Amino acid sequence: MKYIFISGGVISGIGKGITTASVAFLLKKSGYRVAPIKFENYLNMDSGTINPIEHGDPFLCDDGTEADMDIGTYEKFLDEKMSADNFVTMGQIYKTVIDRERNFGYKGEDVEAIPHITDEIISRMNQLGKKTKAEIIVIELGGTAGEYQNVFYYEASRQLTLRFPGDVIHIHVSYVPTPKHLGEPKTKPTQLSVKTLNSMGIQPDFIVARSEKYIDKRRRDRFALFCNVQPDNIISNPDVKIPYEVPLVLEDQKFSEKIQKKLGLSVKKPNLTSWKNFIESIYKKKNQTVEIAIVGKYFGTGDYELRDSYAALLDALDHASWRVGIDLKINWINAEKVEKEGISILGNPDGIIVPIGWGPRGVEGKISSAGFARERKIPYLGLCYGMQLGSVEFARSVANLKDANTTEADPNTKNPIIHSIPFDPKYQRIKGDGTSMRLGAYDCIVSKDTLAYSIYEKSNTFKDKKKSLTSERHRHRFEFNNKYRKILQDKGLIISGVSPDNFFVEMVELPRDVHPFYLGTQGHPEYKSRPLSPHPIFVAFLEACKNHA
Repeated sequence: MKYIFISGGVISGIGKGITTASVAFLLKKSGYRVAPIKFENYLNMDSGTINPIEHGDPFLCDDGTEADMDIGTYEKFLDEKMSADNFVTMGQIYKTVIDRERNFGYKGEDVEAIPHITDEIISRMNQLGKKTKAEIIVIELGGTAGEYQNVFYYEASRQLTLRFPGDVIHIHVSYVPTPKHLGEPKTKPTQLSVKTLNSMGIQPDFIVARSEKYIDKRRRDRFALFCNVQPDNIISNPDVKIPYEVPLVLEDQKFSEKIQKKLGLSVKKPNLTSWKNFIESIYKKKNQTVEIAIVGKYFGTGDYELRDSYAALLDALDHASWRVGIDLKINWINAEKVEKEGISILGNPDGIIVPIGWGPRGVEGKISSAGFARERKIPYLGLCYGMQLGSVEFARSVANLKDANTTEADPNTKNPIIHSIPFDPKYQRIKGDGTSMRLGAYDCIVSKDTLAYSIYEKSNTFKDKKKSLTSERHRHRFEFNNKYRKILQDKGLIISGVSPDNFFVEMVELPRDVHPFYLGTQGHPEYKSRPLSPHPIFVAFLEACKNHA
């Protein structure tokens, strides 16, 4: 088994995850069995308890793992499902070692950071390799070189290099800024981060230089001189319009060939024909722009707005827009602002999405937005909380249950359309202090002659068409209250998807003769979307938005 470590320098968020996914993609397309793994610095056991403004949108896997969004990048590039085996936090490592010590697993040894923490880190890599029968493990190290939180990951890298010379390489992804007042790229930040690597006993084999433009010869020579890396092994990774271009940019510099040679592998050329065709299709001129309003609340950090808080949703919209052949204009609408300034701030969009959310903040703004879409016949997609709050709005406005609400926002509501249910290990898992959640993939039976059924049928994406069975990933605590099923159905709400035992409401919609596209799903189709196979719900939604425009 071969090991490729990918570390970062200078700043976080420079694209280690995309570089990791691109390297794994190129090697997979070269015919090798590849498995990526992400090691995070934080002591959280997973990403699910972290505010998305802090660390981006947690990515949800089929097995219920709430992971860093880089795991989603791996899925999208490799077109493979990731799981708990592909995602490790320092909290998991510490807990495993301490639990083992408490159970006398170390047979009386002094339990120390080295070797016991580093052994557990290496064990996680080898575990993944054996399970997936990988020939190459691509290991992304969270954070940047020089942080005290991740020093054990780097030590594990050093130990493996010592044990298996020739089977381990280290790729350092580093930022090369071009200050406006100087007008030239500066290599000193990378020199310092490589110096930090050297101080930990690691000499990088490659430097991937993240910059606005391609690195010129002068900068390559500076890197070679001060970082002890051959000029040919300085790989440019300039800004591109979409991340899916990165593998092609790297391959233009024969990166996969250089990696294979460095690892002593037989050099095989990656087959990138379908990927190149896909990239070309993205850049074909579009004749129409569709405007989508996303009414959410995880947008800001200080005075800045973040894409990462809704990364999976925006990726899914991109994938679908390329399939439909339209350009997108995304309007971020803060749900709290809708509450304060009124529904008119939505403007006149071609489609409205109310996405995932937690807690009471901004709830009334989301409910108003669902009502705006329903009344104006604007295509509406409610994702998780958006499905729940769309049901609340329908109950208030159409079923005349004026105080209808979710108990998440109002525990004392007399008409709890959405509520929590007693814990049942058949359905949920305990997350934190008595909090139960549905996490991971759950099956759904879709009723025939509904919008939802037509979407899955047209795209041929049923899990089992004979049983009208689909499967989507879930990440939520509260559920549709079955006491209100008949009341809302009698008023015209269609419950188009339920769990196989008919216990959970999974999808709701309005009749197509009443509304062109009004669909809510308790699941999260955005987590299953891939660039070459966009999720059919998003494709259908954008086609409806295109027709509305």
